[in-house]
Amino acid sequence: MLFKLLSLFSVVRGYNILVITLAQYLASIYILAPDWPFRKVVLDFNLFLIVTASALVIASGYIINNFYDAEKDLINKPTKSMLDRLVSQRFKLTTYFILNFLAVFAASYISFRAVFFFSAYIFGIWFYSHKLKRIPVLGNLVSATLAIAPFFVVFVYYKNFETVIFVHAVFLFLLILAREIIKDLENMAGDLAQNYRTIPILYGPGAAKGVIAFLIVLTLIPTYLLIYIFDVGEMYFYFMAAGALLVIFLVLLWRSAAKMHYVWLHNILKFIIVAGVFSILLIDVDLVLNRIL
Repeated sequence: MLFKLLSLFSVVRGYNILVITLAQYLASIYILAPDWPFRKVVLDFNLFLIVTASALVIASGYIINNFYDAEKDLINKPTKSMLDRLVSQRFKLTTYFILNFLAVFAASYISFRAVFFFSAYIFGIWFYSHKLKRIPVLGNLVSATLAIAPFFVVFVYYKNFETVIFVHAVFLFLLILAREIIKDLENMAGDLAQNYRTIPILYGPGAAKGVIAFLIVLTLIPTYLLIYIFDVGEMYFYFMAAGALLVIFLVLLWRSAAKMHYVWLHNILKFIIVAGVFSILLIDVDLVLNRIL
């Protein structure tokens, strides 16, 4: 039973969901609703339902993605795949439908628009996993868009349309898009065996590196803006460090030639994204200190 629970946690990538949940709350407190009292944001029942519905849909999305990628993952991620297979495909599908039902049910307490959004989100994840993932470029764009959708719904909820929020969103979107193509480089063996038409397979690793490098250079633009133009509090230290890491990333990218190199590059981008979640606290250090004291 313990191994099956670990297997299910591995399938739904519980650690990723925890990070996304934390990111939604921190973004709400420090970026989207900075003028709201701390207690009002944290205890907002509608926000809780939005975050809960997002977590449930993301978990179901990982399950359906795992279902369609089962054969490919045996090649690309044999150790993780063996752990994931401790839970049957039938149980995964049952859990998938239950999680989606609970997500829509939670959204129904917010509004009809919330139900429509999360229903569309569920369909979008399924359609991506079933069809779009195999289409080069479009699959990567859709994947990155689906990844930032949980933040979009919180953004719409608070109706905060400041330019700095769009710049944050562009920074995150470009990083995630670059990471998606890095994953294609990692998974070339399994993708080739399963007839996936990714950028590295169709045009070669060199072309994929060129696209990634272009995206990273583009990412440096919002990085510069968030350091020198917009007021992000002490978070500008994070963007300075992120900019330095991205330059190092570009150097390592052109020297990479093996799967292990791509795994390291993937981990660098993942570290930048996760560190960015916790660095949101730096936007208003006084608020953090007041809560601690």
